[in-house]
Amino acid sequence: MGAERVRRWESGALAHAVSDPFGQGPLPWLRGSEQYFGDTGQVVPWYADEAMARGGSGRPRTADDVHHQIKGFVSPGAAEPGGAVDFHITVDPPQQFSVDVYRIGHYGGDGAAKITTSPRLSGIVQPPPLTADRTVSCHHWWLSWRLQIPSYWSVGAYVAVLTTLDGYRSHIPFTVRDDHPADLLLLLPDVTWQAYNLYPEDGRTGASLYHAWDGDGRLLGEAEAATTVSFDRPYAGAGLPLHVGHAYDFIRWAERYGYDLAYADARDLHAGRVDPARYRGLVFPGHDEYWSVPMRQAAERARDGGTSLVFLSANTLYWQIRLGPSPSGVPDRLLTCRKRRGPGRPALWRELDRAEQQLLGIQYAGRVPEPSPMVVRNADHWLWEATGAGEGDEIPGLVAGEADRYFPRTALPEHRRRILLAHSPYRDGEGVVRHQETSLYRAPSGALVFASGTFAWSPALDRPGHVDARVQRATANLLDRICKRD
Repeated sequence: MGAERVRRWESGALAHAVSDPFGQGPLPWLRGSEQYFGDTGQVVPWYADEAMARGGSGRPRTADDVHHQIKGFVSPGAAEPGGAVDFHITVDPPQQFSVDVYRIGHYGGDGAAKITTSPRLSGIVQPPPLTADRTVSCHHWWLSWRLQIPSYWSVGAYVAVLTTLDGYRSHIPFTVRDDHPADLLLLLPDVTWQAYNLYPEDGRTGASLYHAWDGDGRLLGEAEAATTVSFDRPYAGAGLPLHVGHAYDFIRWAERYGYDLAYADARDLHAGRVDPARYRGLVFPGHDEYWSVPMRQAAERARDGGTSLVFLSANTLYWQIRLGPSPSGVPDRLLTCRKRRGPGRPALWRELDRAEQQLLGIQYAGRVPEPSPMVVRNADHWLWEATGAGEGDEIPGLVAGEADRYFPRTALPEHRRRILLAHSPYRDGEGVVRHQETSLYRAPSGALVFASGTFAWSPALDRPGHVDARVQRATANLLDRICKRD
């Protein structure tokens, strides 16, 4: 393949950006001059600028999936203080590299804090990824570094920033969790992150549940994509999941205001490592589209046991998936979703007579090509208290990416009370007027279940250029009520 054909992939082109206008967000450990404002007047990630990616003025350069200057993944993706996280990293050409570990949080507005730095490590070129039926796996990569997590580290969302001696950089996210009680448990959607991962985004071998390549380097659609993807591989491009910014937006805001947070991954929910009784609420902060049967059962048990559920995005609980072991037997390292292909039952929850509305109160309606205002409904409800929002007021740009709504012909969950808090018109890709809705209901157990019904809710909490004080106050009203068990 010629240089011109692969160049569009060298910086990790976001194949799915059309469905997520917010993307990964700015990288807080590169604040200040390393960020810039795009054509929309909003801050965008440093690595999206080609001049910066080339490393001008001594800036670090972004590793890519064509040359693999430095790329890696961790196993497991979440560990407890006192445990360990294993890093599997490839470096080409072989040279020394270091790992800076950051914890996402408010930190006085910095957005993250550096927690530790590895010693200088020796990098090697790992074997090429293995592929079978479009499943790409690097489970055969050698161990590069083992991070022993000190007992005093705080639970949270962490990012390892990998940097080679000659200045190339990549990222690996991981989670530090424990089972201590807290007011709120934040569940990072690592299952959905992996479903969208197109690694290696090289125009040849990479595949996600949405895309793959043909022999001429053309991007193929869902009908020819992978049905199984592996957690044993880096994330495409700069090494961060496409939708990771939604979670980080919520974390920065919630830690700024002192909410008592615990952390876990979706695979922890799947594996039974989450005891909902330890928390007053479970928070799902970002795009959380892919759910296994055990994940849904755990969420329903939480709600029925009195633990509230907070869904801050849209298109949640859409596809049913299975998690299986890696070739070496490590559990939950392979994600399978056949969608509408091959033998067996359909994979949409709503086609399995388990529509997502029966848990969320609303469900996925479609994509939103251009951001539209959220129109406030039932403004006298306590969620909108002290926000300044009146009936019919519009919150600009808050319906974006994808949207949910109430489906009248679909069963609702059992509830004591139920209310829709927004009813917002927007135009779909064909120009047809659709509506987004935001839902809240109280289950018979007393648990509250909130669903924002839009991708734009979490970014409105703490994303530069997107912050809205009304959304911040409404979210605080909700979480305060949950934490006080009101």
